[in-house]
Amino acid sequence: MILDAGALIAVSRNDRAMIARLVVAEQEDEELSTHPMVVAQVWCDGGRQAVLARLLRGVQIVAIDDELGRRCGGLLGKAETSDPIDAAVVLIASDGESVVTSDPDDIAHLARVARRKIIVVRC
Repeated sequence: MILDAGALIAVSRNDRAMIARLVVAEQEDEELSTHPMVVAQVWCDGGRQAVLARLLRGVQIVAIDDELGRRCGGLLGKAETSDPIDAAVVLIASDGESVVTSDPDDIAHLARVARRKIIVVRC
């Protein structure tokens, strides 16, 4: 399961539905992933984000390297959009994987253009 900024924000706000979704994912041994720029979007003050900090200890943070950055740029050009953070979320997702996001339309559009068969879940 890939977590976009909206999912992390929901956890920070103690959103019960989001937390329940993560509990189920854990019970099913589903790996949680995101990338560092998603974390950057939501990280303000670690001292007041204890719930988020605890969650992030169990989340795989996928590095954005030059190759992924270039692929993001190519995807944005093809999709005629401009959010590299969303592009990276789509590109780190595998076919069949869920992406939990507050921007389902943007993620779905990028996934279509990237020809990724992901499951877009609104949080």
